[in-house]
Amino acid sequence: MTVAIEDFKKGLKLWASGVAVVTTNSETSGAQGMTVTAFSSVSVDPPLILVCINEAADTGDGIRESQSFAVNFLTAGQEAVSNQFAGGCSQQERFENVSWNTATTGAPIIDDSLASLDCKVVQQVRAGTHWVIIGEVQEVLCHSGEPLLYYSSAYRELLPAD
Repeated sequence: MTVAIEDFKKGLKLWASGVAVVTTNSETSGAQGMTVTAFSSVSVDPPLILVCINEAADTGDGIRESQSFAVNFLTAGQEAVSNQFAGGCSQQERFENVSWNTATTGAPIIDDSLASLDCKVVQQVRAGTHWVIIGEVQEVLCHSGEPLLYYSSAYRELLPAD
C-alpha cells in the first residue's frame, strides 16, 4: 500500500534543511535559477553532490542544456532571495536586485551566499516527478554567516551559541 500524498508531505515538513538556490546559464535560456531544499553531498572523492528538481521546472531544462550548475547556500538574511527564486516571476525577475558573478562553468554565483558549489553534471536520473541531478564540484566559494533554514513550512535561524 502506498502512503497518501498528504501524509507524505506532512512527514517531510518535519525535516529541517538548509535553503539553496540552484543556478545555471545556457545559450538558449540565459541565466536561470530556483530555490531548493533537496540537496545532499554524495561523495568526497570525487567531490559529488546532488540536487532534486521538479521535471516541470524550466531551470532543469537549462541544466540539461548547459550540463553545469551552481548550488548557492543562502544566509539567514536572504529570505527575500529565497522567495524571489521560489517562482511566481520570470527568470529575468529572479536575478533582479541580486548581486551575482559567473562561475568557472558559466553558472551564476550569488555573491552574498554562505557558500557556492560550481558543478558539472555527471548523471541525471528521473525519479517520479523529479530529476535527481548529480554534479561533480569544480569550485567551492565560502563566506561567513549563518545559514537560512527551513522547517515546518517556515524559515528558521540558528539560536546564538551560549
